[in-house]
Amino acid sequence: MADEQDDQQVDEVDEEVEDFDDDEDDDDFDLSGVAPAGGFYQAPEGFRSGFASFVGRPNAGKSTLTNALVGQKIVITSSKPQTTRNVVRGIVHRDDAQLILVDTPGLHRPRTLLGERLNDLVRTTWAEVDVVAVCFPANEKIGPGDRFLVTELSKVRRTTRIAVATKTDLVTPEQLGQHLLDIQALGEETSTEWAEIVPVSAVSGDQVQLLADLLVGLMPEGPPLYPDGDLTDAPEEALAADLIREAALEGVRDELPHSIAVVVEEMGLREGRPDDKPLLDIVANLYVERDSQKGIMIGHKGSRLRAVGTQARKQIEALLGTPVYLDLQVKIAKDWQRDPRQLRKLGF
Repeated sequence: MADEQDDQQVDEVDEEVEDFDDDEDDDDFDLSGVAPAGGFYQAPEGFRSGFASFVGRPNAGKSTLTNALVGQKIVITSSKPQTTRNVVRGIVHRDDAQLILVDTPGLHRPRTLLGERLNDLVRTTWAEVDVVAVCFPANEKIGPGDRFLVTELSKVRRTTRIAVATKTDLVTPEQLGQHLLDIQALGEETSTEWAEIVPVSAVSGDQVQLLADLLVGLMPEGPPLYPDGDLTDAPEEALAADLIREAALEGVRDELPHSIAVVVEEMGLREGRPDDKPLLDIVANLYVERDSQKGIMIGHKGSRLRAVGTQARKQIEALLGTPVYLDLQVKIAKDWQRDPRQLRKLGF
């Protein structure tokens, strides 16, 4: 293995179908392990800290908004639905508050066991956070999916709800005004009281700071929950896996994104390297469900897999600040979205 390289290595891929052992527990969203970071920072009087969850239909702009508020990319984004598959906490540090943003998968009508588990993850999160912010993309009309989501949310007691009109840069002022009226009408129709209705654009930054101020105002008083400087509590392996999957999602056929899963098998600094020239070795498997999908991901003579690896490596290096050697392989886990054993092994 060369010490440094510009292009992604593509190893020869095994033709086997993965059969996973059912020996790992699922990780549920749980706030019980979050301890105040009082030893790291002395909070001033009136300091606020708490959790806000962005929810919405798939591709409603939740992840882009999370990244905009945190000020750095910690959550992958894509035009493909169901890009987010895990609960990711982004941390916003302010002099007067610490705001923990919980990005969740899009609530949808599930067609697979994976979809059911993602929905369960969303509903569990609703009951654990201080504020739920429902995202309604301004360039799309309020529809049955929005009504289904808000109706489900109305079953959760005690959690404060706000409505966020996202992607306002894509509509005219007149269209935005009608959209805000439609959001208000949906609240009345579902007996949902919005504490706030806020239009924002994560792309242009319009009213993003206002949204942060409103969310902070709804948080309880308390000490910071994470050390100053932490931007997320997601493990680096999980962040790397998501960035690889994001690169793999670009340009694939409509039916393929749901079938892609990534597992980082090994990750660590290479031994024997000088301190001023570190190299992070990552060994990852990209799983698909059928042999035909495997051919699509690899591409002609490995061209597509090389492009995915190069893009992912650059994103991981930008996030972690360390040069990366990425060993990426494609494997088949047949019908993993419907198989409880394989879902567990893949982290769902």
